[in-house]
Amino acid sequence: MLVLDIPARDLFNEATFEFIKTPACTLKLEHSLLSISKWESKWHKSLINNIRQLTPEEFISYIKCMTLNQVPNDNIYTGLNEKALKQIVDYINDPMTASTVREDGRRGGGQYVTSELVYYWMTALNIPFECEKWHFNRLMMLIKICNAKNQPSKKMSKGAIMKRNKALNDARRAQLHSKG
Repeated sequence: MLVLDIPARDLFNEATFEFIKTPACTLKLEHSLLSISKWESKWHKSLINNIRQLTPEEFISYIKCMTLNQVPNDNIYTGLNEKALKQIVDYINDPMTASTVREDGRRGGGQYVTSELVYYWMTALNIPFECEKWHFNRLMMLIKICNAKNQPSKKMSKGAIMKRNKALNDARRAQLHSKG
């Protein structure tokens, strides 16, 4: 969870030529599958595949979806400064895990990743839905690990088997001082 203390500010609304006071507040944010699902239900497009191309309005909307606590008014979001926005972006990009999974280099076939697809993966891999509240990158790493562990072991080629058996036989011959 990311906790941001937002100070009180005076903002100017250029459309109405009015000053707006925003009270100080604390934002508690969680980049989770649940937050992504809320955002996608509003915007009807994949957040995961479009996160780098969001308009400022869409990004503020996602921050609202990430918010876990009550906020005094929506002007808090429009008044976020560059430092707070950078902290949010850094938090979203943080892997939140030390685990890694080797990529096999195969292409994904151009499939868009949506929250429903991630829920499907969770169902197929028997990952409990309570994990939807985890940081999203940590959940995705768990999915990758489950996929890697569920892959059938690769069979050795005949040449590799013969090479391994020859090395084992040579080692036994050397150990037993025999010719065969």
